Amino acid sequence: MARVDDFAKAWSPQPRGPGVIERIRNTINPPPPLRQKLAIALYRLRVQNNRLEYMIAKMKERDQALFEKVVQAQMDKDTTRAAMYAAEVAELRKMIKSLLMAKYALERVALRLETVMTMGDILVGLAPVVGVIRDLRHYLGRLVPEIGLEMAEIGELLESVVTEAGEFTGFMSVPSGVYSEEARKIMEEAAAVAEQRMKAEFPELPSAFPSPTAGSQEKK
Repeated sequence: MARVDDFAKAWSPQPRGPGVIERIRNTINPPPPLRQKLAIALYRLRVQNNRLEYMIAKMKERDQALFEKVVQAQMDKDTTRAAMYAAEVAELRKMIKSLLMAKYALERVALRLETVMTMGDILVGLAPVVGVIRDLRHYLGRLVPEIGLEMAEIGELLESVVTEAGEFTGFMSVPSGVYSEEARKIMEEAAAVAEQRMKAEFPELPSAFPSPTAGSQEKK
């Protein structure tokens, strides 16, 4: 019963009487309560999601400009130039698709955090999120290193929340295999949504020119 009371106090801050050592520690580095930590993580996730959205929007603008050049080169019967632009479009769309997948995964994570903050079911609700953040940290680290670093810090923050929640409730053994599977499903669903959006929003490249690799070494 004591552990449940301790967890309730950590979840929503309430007046209490800490010991001398704890008062000194809290004075030097006051630990935010669990709910506040989740709010901080949620805010930082939304900031990164907005950054991804901005990057995607700028890439879409460039994609449209390059696509128009492909079409114009086709009309001019300049297949070499058309293939060159098509190669650029193909690479750009790979990047856009990757960022879209990360964006949708972040949105799923944000929704999960909101649910956790509402329901208070940290261990069951948050553990899969930590797995997704870990995957996104490595995934985005290759694409956008600065966002990857931020995701690493968010992941550490959420891991500390899970650890604290486990200490308060006495639930120290988390079936990581189950949560890893759920994290994998979240990433797969995000990839599927990104694929659908790519098909819906990006016109297919004209096919009446050599493959992009054939003209990729040509320079404008």
